[in-house]
Amino acid sequence: MSNSATVRVMSPEEIAARGGGDTPFLRWPERATLFAEREMRLRQLAGGHSLGDYLRFMAELTHEQHQALQAMPAVALPDAAGVDRAARAGLPPLPATDWPRDPSWRAVAHRLAAALAERAPEAARSALRELAGADEVFLERQADLLLNGLATGLDLGAAPVVGAALQVYWTHLLLAVQGLHQGQGAPVGRIEDATVCPCCGSRPAASVTRTAGESLGQRYLHCSLCNLEWHMVRGQCPHCLGAKGLSYQSLDLAEGEGGEEASASRAASAKVQAETCEDCGHYLKIVHSDRDPFVDPVADDLASLTLDLLVAETGKERHGVNFMLLFGEPEPLLEDGSPPGSR
Repeated sequence: MSNSATVRVMSPEEIAARGGGDTPFLRWPERATLFAEREMRLRQLAGGHSLGDYLRFMAELTHEQHQALQAMPAVALPDAAGVDRAARAGLPPLPATDWPRDPSWRAVAHRLAAALAERAPEAARSALRELAGADEVFLERQADLLLNGLATGLDLGAAPVVGAALQVYWTHLLLAVQGLHQGQGAPVGRIEDATVCPCCGSRPAASVTRTAGESLGQRYLHCSLCNLEWHMVRGQCPHCLGAKGLSYQSLDLAEGEGGEEASASRAASAKVQAETCEDCGHYLKIVHSDRDPFVDPVADDLASLTLDLLVAETGKERHGVNFMLLFGEPEPLLEDGSPPGSR
């Protein structure tokens, strides 16, 4: 297993000096390319990877997400007054934990599971066929657990498909709201909590550096649910917003998982890093599109699981959420036997 290496993070002043021009706060997903490009990235990363079979299976899931997103029906959206109320309160207009979900998301879950069951490994086909016929109660319960970040009662086998269906639905919601308010100003803006998505309030999957016009290497957090990206200055912890105690860790990716310890210079040029914070004890991965134009925050996060394991050994907790990468111990039940967050 490769070891990690730590490199110094630039101060906010240094970052500001290197960047230039106006940086847009939001980057919107593209309906026609979001999941198609993620699928291609997963297939690219799968070659020669120790998790190659799983990455290819996730590529198949992402392929079906693309197809489903193109076929989404019209769904209920917040009206202008609802969007305005959320903006005035500093809240997301499509909150993941409170927005009334349209039944169409369950149809997507059924569709994804049925399609995957035809070409999944034999061991997974039975579970996928069962999920393809799962009832409303099961699916809605699993969705509630996922969106509230709860592990007790969560079916880890079904979770990636359920999460993928929720991603399709919320991405469709976001793009539909954007289209509805086109020419009337952005329907999504800054909210009170800068650490979560300004559209749905979900945590990021990872962050990504983007270069747009004169803005060089600006950091965006990529939503784990609706795929919106929002700007946060580099040199600031995406969990506690502190600017001290930050460092980057990375794997020696060029040598593979069995390579030697990464040098600081190699770590500084890595495509995937873990930004760790000593103050709050959390970390979030960052992928660099200026070092590889084909990086995808979700796909590259999934393919760098070894980095999670190494950082976890230092006691750091993961801030990001990736529905394709769920692990950890179930939360204990409350005294009355109900799951945490249920009261």
